[in-house]
Amino acid sequence: MKFKTLGKIAAGAAASALLVFSLAGCGSSASSASASDSASALSGSISTNGSTSMEKVIGSLSEAFMADNKGVTITYDATGSGTGIECAKNKTTDVGLASRDLKDSETGLKSITVGLDGIAVIVNADSQVSDLSLAQVTDIFTGKITNWSEVGGADLEISCIGRESGSGTRDGFESITKTADSCKLDQELTSTGAVITAVSSSKNAIGYASLSSVEGKNGVKALTIGGVACSEATVLDGTYAIQRPFNFIISESAQLSPAAQAFVDFATSAKAADLIREAGAVPVAK
Repeated sequence: MKFKTLGKIAAGAAASALLVFSLAGCGSSASSASASDSASALSGSISTNGSTSMEKVIGSLSEAFMADNKGVTITYDATGSGTGIECAKNKTTDVGLASRDLKDSETGLKSITVGLDGIAVIVNADSQVSDLSLAQVTDIFTGKITNWSEVGGADLEISCIGRESGSGTRDGFESITKTADSCKLDQELTSTGAVITAVSSSKNAIGYASLSSVEGKNGVKALTIGGVACSEATVLDGTYAIQRPFNFIISESAQLSPAAQAFVDFATSAKAADLIREAGAVPVAK
């Protein structure tokens, strides 16, 4: 398999045995691909860069696309949404990956939604708490609620764990919970996997992570928010409150190679829906 994941993945991050890890950074843009009238004749390399939460989604899409296009190599650099957007803007990657919407200041870019993701609020598997309201989540992460006993749990001081500045997961979580600029974290970690590992190791911890990353993980449990579980169905119908998009970010001033354009078209087609679903996200194409 030619799919390569570039970048240093933090401890505890989910990683497929098919992925090959190499150097980190924005890297260079993909080489120009050549194509004949037949899609099977596509060749060249396609670089993707950004959101760590999109690892499973981009991996699944890339493997399927390369299986049908033997002359194409797709690379993935797990740097975070902010860096992925910057690299797309600077044209040092073909496709930026962002688990958030573009900000007003991020101009010259086009955002293409390939899926939706719920941001699960997670606690240690042994926690007595199973449900919080959105207001309680806000109060916990801003320091108004500091002990689990205040929300029906054990008499333990709450430890809030989250992502680093620039993370799409953090941006999505703070935007929805209205905790931007007021979030008080005991630990700021650089990957979704690291947050899951930290919460699983501490009985008083609370954190947040992509739904696609939490499913099947031992040591943590996802809370219901206002009685609504984080699932594909509740994300798609909008009843789960904490959710965000999985986006491809493309420079508006750069023309994609034939191979890169074909990959974007594939990822946003109904043919990719099951792959996105199996990767733990919610497809938007029908």
